[in-house]
Formats: sequence, structure tokens, C-alpha cells
Amino acid sequence: MYLYSLTLQQSTGILCAINGNFSGTKTPEIVVARGKILELLRPESSGKIESVLSTDIFGAIRSLAQFRLTGSQKDYIVVGSDSGRIVILEYNPSRNAFDKIHQETFGKSGCRRIVPGQYLAIDPKGRAVMIGACEKQKLVYVLNRDTAARLTISSPLEAHKSHTIVYSICGVDCGFDNPIFAAIELDYSEADQDSTGQAASDAQKQLTFYELDLGLNHVSRKWSEPVDNGANMLVTVPGGGDGPSGVLVCAENFVIYKNQGHPDIRAVIPRRVDLPADRGVLIVSAATHRQKSLFFFLLQTEYGDIFKVTLEHDNEHVSELKIKYFDTIPVTASMCVLKSGYLFAASEFGNHALYQFQAIGADPDVEASSATLMETEEGFQPVFFQPRGLKNLVRIEQVESLMPIMDMKISNLFEEEAPQIFTLCGRGPRSSLRILRPGLAVSEMAVSQLPGVPSAVWTVKKNVNDEFDAYIVVSFNNATLVLSIGETVEEVSDSGFLDTTPSLAVSLIGDDSLMQVHPSGIRHIREDGRINEWRTPGKRTIVKVGSNRLQVVIALSGGELIYFEVDMTGQLMEVEKHEMSGDVACLDIAPVPEGRQRSRFLAVGSYDNTVRILSLDPDDCMQILSVQSVSSPPESLLFLEVQASVGGEDGADHPASLFLNAGLQNGVLFRTVVDMVTGQLSDSRSRFLGLRPPKLFSVVVGGHTAMLCLSSRPWLGYIHRGRFLLTPLSYETLEYAASFSSDQCLEGVVSVAGNALRVFTIEKLGETFNETAIPLRYTPRKFVLQPKRRLLVIIESDQGAFTAEEREAAKKECFEASGMGENENGNVDQMENGDDDNKDDPLSDEQYGYPKAESDKWVSCIRVLDPRTGNTTCLLELQDSEAAFSVCTVNFHDKEHGTLLAVGTAKGLQFWPKRTIVVGYIHIYRFLEDGKTLELLHKTQVEGVPLALCQFQGRLLAGIGNVLRLYDLGKKRLLRKCENKLFPNTIVSIHTYRDRIYVGDIQESFHFCKYRRDENQLYIFADDCVPRWVTASHHIDFDTVAGTDKFGNVYFVRLSQDVSDEIEEDPTGGKIKWEQGKLNGAPNKVEEIVQFHVGDVVTSMQKASLVPGGGECIIYGTVMGSLGALLAFTSRDDVDFFSHLEMHMRQEHPPLCGRDHMAFRSAYFPVKDVIDGDLCEQFPTLPLDLQQKIADELDRTPGEILKKLEEIRNKIV
Repeated sequence: MYLYSLTLQQSTGILCAINGNFSGTKTPEIVVARGKILELLRPESSGKIESVLSTDIFGAIRSLAQFRLTGSQKDYIVVGSDSGRIVILEYNPSRNAFDKIHQETFGKSGCRRIVPGQYLAIDPKGRAVMIGACEKQKLVYVLNRDTAARLTISSPLEAHKSHTIVYSICGVDCGFDNPIFAAIELDYSEADQDSTGQAASDAQKQLTFYELDLGLNHVSRKWSEPVDNGANMLVTVPGGGDGPSGVLVCAENFVIYKNQGHPDIRAVIPRRVDLPADRGVLIVSAATHRQKSLFFFLLQTEYGDIFKVTLEHDNEHVSELKIKYFDTIPVTASMCVLKSGYLFAASEFGNHALYQFQAIGADPDVEASSATLMETEEGFQPVFFQPRGLKNLVRIEQVESLMPIMDMKISNLFEEEAPQIFTLCGRGPRSSLRILRPGLAVSEMAVSQLPGVPSAVWTVKKNVNDEFDAYIVVSFNNATLVLSIGETVEEVSDSGFLDTTPSLAVSLIGDDSLMQVHPSGIRHIREDGRINEWRTPGKRTIVKVGSNRLQVVIALSGGELIYFEVDMTGQLMEVEKHEMSGDVACLDIAPVPEGRQRSRFLAVGSYDNTVRILSLDPDDCMQILSVQSVSSPPESLLFLEVQASVGGEDGADHPASLFLNAGLQNGVLFRTVVDMVTGQLSDSRSRFLGLRPPKLFSVVVGGHTAMLCLSSRPWLGYIHRGRFLLTPLSYETLEYAASFSSDQCLEGVVSVAGNALRVFTIEKLGETFNETAIPLRYTPRKFVLQPKRRLLVIIESDQGAFTAEEREAAKKECFEASGMGENENGNVDQMENGDDDNKDDPLSDEQYGYPKAESDKWVSCIRVLDPRTGNTTCLLELQDSEAAFSVCTVNFHDKEHGTLLAVGTAKGLQFWPKRTIVVGYIHIYRFLEDGKTLELLHKTQVEGVPLALCQFQGRLLAGIGNVLRLYDLGKKRLLRKCENKLFPNTIVSIHTYRDRIYVGDIQESFHFCKYRRDENQLYIFADDCVPRWVTASHHIDFDTVAGTDKFGNVYFVRLSQDVSDEIEEDPTGGKIKWEQGKLNGAPNKVEEIVQFHVGDVVTSMQKASLVPGGGECIIYGTVMGSLGALLAFTSRDDVDFFSHLEMHMRQEHPPLCGRDHMAFRSAYFPVKDVIDGDLCEQFPTLPLDLQQKIADELDRTPGEILKKLEEIRNKIV
């Protein structure tokens, strides 16, 4: 079995973010690391965040930093990854790509303790960079420039210290003196030697300064002094004339200013009133804002509160350190303060956001200062504050993030053309159920009812130079309605259009006159109001029309074509007639090329399943240039011109080319390239779009011409980053459309469907999915679908939090204490995370997080949700620190109750110092009110945590610790029927098929079991010999199971055919062999048939087909919020082709950050029988000569390779 791996949605979580001017212009930009993706974002002045470039580096990005050489205008990017190499990148705007400037190898690949890459620190003047490991090794590289002003890098200088753990490093700003780097270190050499543990408890963290002597080219330890053992982070303080230099040490509960030869200045971090006394406050992310005359720091705590830190100083000496409460936003992994007055917050979980500064915290607020620090017997006296609504920041944009995907199911609950993907995302109060649909998001601007059922719609400008459209013209079967576009859209009757007849086409002709084609003639409306009418000869009527700005071709009934041109005076003149052999099905004329008088090509579709290209040149007018036969009569034709681009935004060089698109009656879109000189057709591709013949329209999206195809659902074909994408729109079926531009809506589409006129815009180009989010209360764990009733049952649980009732009571108390009284207490719905619009609630949980409780206290709920309306029909909170961990629906033998819900829970679960539990339960609920509510039948006490439940032959299988147990339903509790205690550790997943049971163990991969009813015995007949920490699993077929482990690998195991047959035929079912055992395990071993390193922990996988008529593939979701697919190849030729393409791509286009591609995909186990589609899909971004070189090696043309890549992608999504 060979698989093709493809990422459908790139990781949405962000691990670290940096900001600077990477393209050399003044606009601030952000570079973010999303696992193995490096992405460049640009906040627009409107507040939208545009993704400019994203590159897969096939390695793990561990740290990012930016620097600029003195006097230059451009920032470089330093990447610390798992490649054992330091890489310096520069963004190249002309090619829209990251260029690798330097790559220096210093150690082994992989994320290791002593190989640098975990920490990066930059000298603020851009003269040196330090790259550090978690332990022992730190290397310093000197950065300089040569005579041609190119960046140079020195060989590494060592600053190693063995037996030392590093917590954080940063550069110290000391102007143009020798560069200094600061590090928080902990020496554990004595703790290692001392077996009593005394030395370990006495170990003391140190703040160490390393100096790089540029004259001697040598690094030395300059200064070291003890620092709080809670210290976790360093922040550079501006120096060199701008400030006092030195560092801020962020420690538990304190921020301390330290510098060599300067006394410590310490201030306490204010804490929330409701925080338990034993919990400290740690700083998790920091951002610095500096202007000519002032600087301040924004530090965020682990609870989401941001504090503004300022220093009172006289350039050398710091007299006071102030920490003032600033605002509260969700906890971030990184914060960036942009020069343009924005704060970019890359959230740890949930959506990222862009905030605008309303103020910089000048108003009085809760403040702690080093001057007012009070010491008592218990330690330093804390300062308390109460979180409030945003005052200094305002959120103007958010970037969707699915991180982390906790569980995922794919099903067509809404009966749409493609199934929906239901994902559980997020953590705590920011968690949500997100419904993903394949396709682009559409935002509807206006819908208005029309007096009848329209058949077509057009928009026209009055003059070729106008920015906006002047009229919307709607045709009915016996009339034409003209609407003028202004402040409002209203009907007009003085436009010159004939309104008593249906229209076939309406367009701008020449520079400033309008044309209306109706069945009995052509009406030409001049700018001064004169009207010329051309009538059809005899009783014949016009059936089809094709036109551009200077040419018109009409087809009369019977198949006669008449060709008109606009002459110099703006008159429409008849040029030529031509008889076709039969009726014409459709027409289109190519757009007029720049600087020409006419376009040369006319496409005519006939009912004899052909498309002909005719010439419109005066020399060979109406001569047939080429003929293309198609599989079904064409319904609609459209020429799409792709402008020549060299580099630019879309990143690829492509010459100007002309595509002919044909929508066929069998629902297929047929696309082919037209030779600009000869008119020959080549490189044809087709794709099934839906059950209705696609109608094709040209629209403007993102500043470029794109194609809208209206079949049983709308599709958009457009160029994005150098690739042609054809993506469905998540919108209803439309009949007819035209592009629309007005001052309120620059790039819209106006369309008709039913008896309504709709105006909408298309957003977020380049995305595969669009999402609908429904907020949840706690961290979701798992969910089940009820396809018949179209409901979801979700279990949610959180550790160390209060129940909704306790939180409400505390909130009430706090409001009363602050004198806000009853009236302000928000409404009850506020218990579900309040929306941001809810301004009357000063404390929405989504923004502030839940108050913290003791770690053995759990809160949990079971929710029944209707995904179509987003309504929760039933919500059961579990009491007494009980938390739900597993769920399944089960039908027992006696059909008395129908489908029941089983939920596995644990009470008082704790993980530290060791895993303990008070008691476990399996609850059985029955559905009432057609599945909308739940009622508890009974709960059964068990001895461990039931992490896996599954229905099996009318009974319930439960994995409780290392016991697999079979239960039947009793009146008061579940009844044990059979069990097997021979599993190694803890059962985390159970799948069943016929009489086989596939059990996943938490660290020992899969076990294949069989249940023999006559002997009432469960036994293991096969297992895996490789230890695997299973995180997700899915049953593929009778002998095959797919699984993923916690190190980011996907693997398939299969029982060999002869063993499988033997077990099925053996009357004892392999039982005799089982009793003998082998290697302390089962008598048979499964073999791994597929192995692939995804580079991200996969949390859920399912078999599904996302495309009507597409192949079934395995879809998986990961912790970083990405979705991927594995598609099985059906032909050996494809396997050969793609494996050769992958091999050439590995050689010609190695990954950006220096990791070897083959080694990355084989990070834990050698990659086996999986072809990396993400690498193959980088083919279109290569320079043309390299594309040609690889194509020659494969005996193909580049076009054929692109076609293959497109075809296989279309099978998946």
C-alpha cells in the first residue's frame, strides 16, 4: 500500500513570532513559526492581516530572532531549528520567497539537550548572535558585511559550560562596546553527585554575562551573580545612550532589574484578588516598545494579564521600577508591538488577535513599584488588582486558529454536497466546536427580493475609465429591469435600455456606449442618448451572444454567426457572416489584448460535442483554427487571460497565457491552454464540479480576473501565489452572476438565485476550509455523532477550575463588593463564555480565563448540541470533582431503551506526585425528546479511569487501566461478563469489526483480540513488537489498523494474510498458540506497512471522502491545528512518477532551514511507502529552468507534472 500525504490546512497555532521590516519598506511585518511552517504576515492599514508567504521548512522551528546591520533598512531572520545548523534568511520581495543567506552546521540534527537551537539572542546592534542549547553548549557567531555590503558570518566561538541548564538568554544593549549576552543558568554538577538530594534543593540559579571581545575574537564569562530560583525569562533593557542598559529578570512574583555594578531593583507583580495564595505569578511573554525619548515593556503573566513596566533612570542609574496593570487578553506565546500602533498577540490556544493601542497606560491604575516594596515576616507584601475590560487596547482583527484539535469527526450532517468536518478545539473558556466546510468563506452584503424569477444579471459602467459600475441589469423571461447604483440601488427607466423584452447580453461597448442584445436585435445606446437598433433578418432570432469591449458575435437560430466590430467613430459595424453546421450551444470572445484593436479568437461550442476556435483577423476571418472534442455538449465558454508576471506577489514567473474554460452539460469543467499565436489548444484538464452544467463568469478577486463557475454549488477559479486553484464557495446554488464594484463594495459579485438578487464578497483567498465556531464551556475531550438525529454529544472537562455555579457566585460577590449592585450582573447566558459584544459584562471568561482552583478539583459537563442551529439542547454538569474522559453510543441486546450513551468518568484524578484516583465510573444515559436531552439510567463504579469505550456485539467494551472488560446492561448497574488483564499499561482506544477487537495501548501500540462467545473468553492473538505511544487510531480493514504516536508519526500495521486466514479457520481461533505466547506477548506479530513522520502530534484520524466521487482517504487533525490527508494510490505508474518527482525535489530543492528532507520524514522510524505531497507541491514555486530540468529527468513537460499534481489534489479536496 502506497500513500500520498498532503496537508489540507496548514498549522494555525503559533509557537513564536517576531516583527521587523523584512521587505525593506517602511511597513512593519511579522514572521511567525507554526511548527514546521515559516510564515510572513503583513498587517494592512485597515487592520486586516494579510499572509504574504508561507513556506514549509520540513523541520521543527524552535526559535526565531531578527536583526539588522547598523545603517541598513532591512531585517534578517535567524532561525534555530532541529537541523543542527544556524540559518540566516532574507525575504526577497521580487520573488516572494525567503532566500537562504547563510547556513552553518554546528551539531547533530534532532531536538537534543546539548545541541544548540533552543534559544537565540541577538546583540541589539546586530553585530553578533548567540545560539544556545538547553544544556551545556552556547555558540556565538559574529555578523559583519563585506566590501559588496553582503552579510558575512564568522566561524563559531564557544561559550560552553558543562553541567549547566540554561533557562533564557538575551543580548544586552551596551551601545557599540563589546557585545554582551546574558543567561539564566543553573549548575547541577553537585546535585548529580549527591544522592541525598540536599545539593539539588540548595542549587541556585545564576545570572551570567558573557562578553564577546571583538578584538581578541573570544568569548569570556564576565560577571555572574545569584538570582531568584523562580527566574524564567530575560528582557533586554535599551542602553547605549537610549537607556540604562542591563536586563529585566522575570521571576515568580517579581520583576528585577539587574546590571553589572548596579544594585538590584525589585518590584512585585500585582496578583488577582481571586488567586489562591499558594499559586505564584510567572511572566510568559514580553514585548518592548521603544521610541526616541521613551521606552516601556509589556509583560504578560500566565493568567493573561498584561503589565506595563517602566524604569525611572538618568541613563546610567535606575532609581525605580514600576509595574502597572495595563489590560488583560488571552495568554500568548508571543507578543509583538508594531511601530504602526498595533499589538499582535499570538495566542497560546485559540484565535490570535491584532489589537490597536487606544492609550499607553498613562491613566492611574493598580501599580507596584520598587519604591513601595514592603517586606514582612512571610516575605514581600503582595499587591492586588481586579481585572477589568480592555481600556488601553481594542481588538480590531482576529486570525482563526484551530489549535489544539482535541477530536475530529467527518460527516455530512447538513446534507450538503461535501461532508463537514467537526472539530473540537481550544482549551478552557476559549474552547469551541468548529464546523469546517471545504471552500472559501463568502460574506453577504445585501439580499433583495425581485418581482419575478430572473434569468440573468449584468453590471455595466458608463465609461471605460469609471471606477464603479453604473447599472445592474436584470433580465426576466419577458422583461428587463434596470437598477442604477448610487447611495442606494433603485429602478430607473431613462437608461435607454429596452425593458419590454428579455436580454441576452448587456455590456459596455467602445469607450462610452452601452449595448443590449435581445432576441430580435441589438440595441446600441450612445453616450449622448442616441439609440441605434440592428434588427435580425426575417423571422430568425438571436440565441447566443459573445462579446468583449470592441467586438460582438451573435448566433442566430439555425447556426448563422454574424460578427460586428466597433469602428473608429464608435459605431457598431457588421463585418462578416458565417454558417455553422448546426445550432450554436455557446460563444465567447477572448478579451482584447493590451494595445490591440481586436482579439483574434472566437470560441464556438456546438451540440456535436465540439469546441471550435475561429479567427477574427481581417485576413482569415471566421476560419477554423482548431477543434477540440469534449465529452458532452458545452453549455458555457469563457476565455481567461492570465497576465504576464515576473515574480511579484504570487511568487511564480509565468508568461502571459490564455485559457479557454468550458462548462459541459454533464457537470464537468474543461480547461485548456490556447496558443496566443496559432490558436492551437493544448494541455487540457477537466474536473467534475456538480450535477448542473457549470455556467462561467468572469469576476475580479484580489485585483486579478478570476472565474466564477455556477454548478450545483458555486466555484471560484483564481491564481494564488503562482498556482491556479479551483475552490468551492460556501454559499447556496446560484443561477447567474456578474462582478460588481461600488464605493461600498469594491470587489463584489452580484448574482441571482430564485427570486432574489444577492451581492456578496469572497474573502480569505488561498484557504481550503472556512469555519463556523460554537463556543463551549470547558476543554472538550471527545464527542460522538448521532447521524440519524443529527446531534452531537460532547464531553468537556478541566482540571483546577470552579463549576459554573461557584464562578457565578464569586462574580456576584465581587461585583457587590465593588459596589456595582445587582443590575450589572450580566444575564444567565453569560455562563457560556460571553461574546465580546456583551459590553455590560465586565468579565467575560473567554478573555480572562477561569479563576484557578486546587489541582485535584475537576469540572466537567456533557453537552448535547444541535450543530445546525448551534443550540445546546442539554447540558449536564458533573458534580464532586468528577470528570468525563470517554464517550460512546451503545445499543444493548435488549432493545428496551434503544441507543444509550456510555460515559467514562474519574473522580479526583491527580497526576502528581504520582497518578492517583479516588474512583472511576461508567455512566449510562438514555436519550429523551428525540435525542435532545439525557437522563441518567445508572452509574457503575470501576477501579480505574475508563479511557476507552466501544460497542461490541450488543454489549459494551471498556478499557479500564490495563483491563479490557465486557459489560452487559443490568437494571441497577452494568454487569461484568468477561475480562482480559494481560495488557501492558493502559488501554486508550478500542475498535471492533466483526468478532475482532483492536486495542490500542498507551505505550505499546496495537493488540488484536478475539472474543469467543462459546467459551466467553477474550484473548490476544497478535500484537506489535515496536513500542508506540498511541495518540489516535482508526480501523482500516479486517487486518489493518492506522495509528499515530506522541512523537508525530503516522503508521499502519497489518496482520499478514496467511496468519489472518489461519486464525479464522482454526477451530480454537489461535487459542492454543495464545497460551504459549511469544516474546512475553502474543504468538503472532503484526507488521508495519506504512510509516511517516508528520512533525506534529496527531490527535484524531478518520476515513472519509471530502470530494463527491473522490477517493476515500485518511484525514487527520493535529495539536497545532493542521489537517492533513493520506490518499492510497490506485496505480503503480502514479507511485513511480511521484516517488521519482519526490526524489528529484529532494536533490534540487532542499528544505529551507537545512534539515534533510528524508531524515525529517524518518525522524523516528524510516519512512516507508509514503510520498510527501507537500514537497511535490513546491514544484510550481521553483524557477522555470529548474522545473524544466526535473521534467526532462522524468521524461515529461512541466505542464504535465503540474497537471498530475492538480489531479491528485482534486481527488482529496
